[in-house]
Amino acid sequence: MSASGTACLMYHEIELPGRSLCDADPGYARYAVSLDSFTKQLQLLRDSGRPGVNVSQMLTNPGNAVALTFDDGCETDLITAAPTLAKLGFQATFYLTVGFLGRRGFMTRQQARDLGDAGFEVGCHSISHPYLTDMDQGGLQLEIAGAKKQLEDIVGRAVKHYSCPGGRWDQRVVAVAKQAGYESVATSQVGMNTPATDPFCLSRIAITRDLALADFQRLCSGEGLWDQQLRTRALGMAKRLIGNAAYNRLRSALLGMGR
Repeated sequence: MSASGTACLMYHEIELPGRSLCDADPGYARYAVSLDSFTKQLQLLRDSGRPGVNVSQMLTNPGNAVALTFDDGCETDLITAAPTLAKLGFQATFYLTVGFLGRRGFMTRQQARDLGDAGFEVGCHSISHPYLTDMDQGGLQLEIAGAKKQLEDIVGRAVKHYSCPGGRWDQRVVAVAKQAGYESVATSQVGMNTPATDPFCLSRIAITRDLALADFQRLCSGEGLWDQQLRTRALGMAKRLIGNAAYNRLRSALLGMGR
């Protein structure tokens, strides 16, 4: 762990040549990292003596490691990311969206169980990937507590960690997660995690497809986070002002124009 804390990286789909992404929306595609980039990033961590760990390991004994997390449950988590991690002796936490299992491009239920059986940590990313801050109490119970029970039945093991879809969270989310028996909640709040960090408000750093390797190295060391933090705060204000749905439509339109 560096003086500024431990970086927790947030990945999504690993993009493979000739394979369509799970979602063609520009807002989704910008988070798809190529296999070549992903491999080089992990090799850089290995060569710099910074092992990849899962969330449980980060919370108990981070050392000089970097925590690796994956959202959604894409099939490439199992067929690409997991073997690459295993070759390096790295760990990771894979946050699965229960309702996505079996859809095109996502893992099946059996594959989700296989991922856990391979020794990787399985976390929960809700049932239907809603914005939790838009939901009533009943919806939160279903998407947080209900999702935990369903996922545990599928993978046959305890699910201890939760990742908020779209990073949206509030104190109602935290209360339901604690009551459901989770040990942590991961957000999209940008920053480093220290022993003083509330485990129910973990910071993560999003890894995007155009991130240069030198910038990746800096982010893992906690350097240069201020621009991501400013951007995240500005986007958070926009989401509150116009609402999540309108914000997503605007983001997709603007990203599509930049193709």
